[in-house]
Amino acid sequence: MKYLPLNPEIFVQNRKRFADKMEKNSIAIFNSNDELPNNGDALHKFKQNSDLFWLTGIEQEDSVLILYPDNPDPKYKEVLVLVRPNALKEKWDGHRLRAEEGTAISGIQNIIWLDTLDGVLQPFIHWADTIYLNTNENDRKANLVPVRDYRFAETMRERYPLHNYRRSAKILKELRAIKTPLEIDVMQKAMDITDVTFRRLLQFIKPGVMEYEIEAEIYHSFLSQRASGPAYGSIIASGDRARTLHYVENSRECKDGELILMDFGAEYGNYCADLTRTIPVNGKFGRRQKTVYNACLHLHHYAASILKPGISIIDYTEKVGDEATVVFQKIGLLKKSDIKNEDRENRAYRKYLYHGISHHLGIDVHDLGTRTEPIKAGMVFTIEPGIYIEEEQLGVRIENNFWITKNGNKDLMKNIPITVEEIEVIMKK
Repeated sequence: MKYLPLNPEIFVQNRKRFADKMEKNSIAIFNSNDELPNNGDALHKFKQNSDLFWLTGIEQEDSVLILYPDNPDPKYKEVLVLVRPNALKEKWDGHRLRAEEGTAISGIQNIIWLDTLDGVLQPFIHWADTIYLNTNENDRKANLVPVRDYRFAETMRERYPLHNYRRSAKILKELRAIKTPLEIDVMQKAMDITDVTFRRLLQFIKPGVMEYEIEAEIYHSFLSQRASGPAYGSIIASGDRARTLHYVENSRECKDGELILMDFGAEYGNYCADLTRTIPVNGKFGRRQKTVYNACLHLHHYAASILKPGISIIDYTEKVGDEATVVFQKIGLLKKSDIKNEDRENRAYRKYLYHGISHHLGIDVHDLGTRTEPIKAGMVFTIEPGIYIEEEQLGVRIENNFWITKNGNKDLMKNIPITVEEIEVIMKK
């Protein structure tokens, strides 16, 4: 790993939070992700299962976590399973964790090797009444491959058909949405790295630069600050490409007079930052560009003023839509007749703002959390309104990340330049 060691208390706390939600005399088992084939004999870069990482901090493949708070043998209330180090394999693939290293990372004292798992696990299963199994219940998932969690669940039900089974994901969706202060410390590091990178870009970008050169600067800046890399595919969209929400081609020239929308964020310690800024390629906003940008910034500040405990994402989005309707009329995008005749299921403002305003953020960029229940203190959200005008070939989006507090929220990106004046001053240097 490139990042400095994280505080193992993060994972100790997370396991306790999960164990406190388990039924009496139950066992929970969590698996690492598969190593996925690429082409030929190559594998995709391994990415750990987010739930397993949230509970252990372990990034190594073929790892397993067992939680059994009521285990009759107190040594086995929590067990971390690792691959036994193999000298020959290490010559090819590098170092594998030793038991003491697994303990240092996770805070788990009892480490066993994967080749002994079956013999250790079976008595636990026989003692337990209920088994918690884990699957991906992210509402946005699009996974047609039968990954390890699903194969494991099928095997367990075949071997032990008379046990009670429960969904770990239901608990994790609730818990992972609420970030502890220790988790926020790690997320803040990802955001600080992103801040440094954005300031660097403000002095790098000029007419004639290619989008992929900007992407390369982002990657270089992230790695030089110990980030693992980008938290997601960086969007570097100059000119009319800014209206394409997930534009990742990043292949065009950035031209004088255009705006460039950049949506990127660092991953540090497996926690994500998610920033969007829209800046002028030549360092100076045109009059209309400034008008649209400030309208978007107004929506950003308005959204921040109402994103607090008690409101749901659905109600919050509707209120931001009400404000967008007023703002879009002021800047000439909507007429009174458009608003009067709008379809409430497809409101008039949606022509120019066709995505959500906020999403949960954490170990995953689109992190686990509810859309329908009231927002709670401890959640982390993006705030990212946009204005996309096809007839003007113009797109603007502004995004910061906010930690929900008891009475409101805290902008974790408050130090990152956001106003027209701040951006122009730094680009002028």
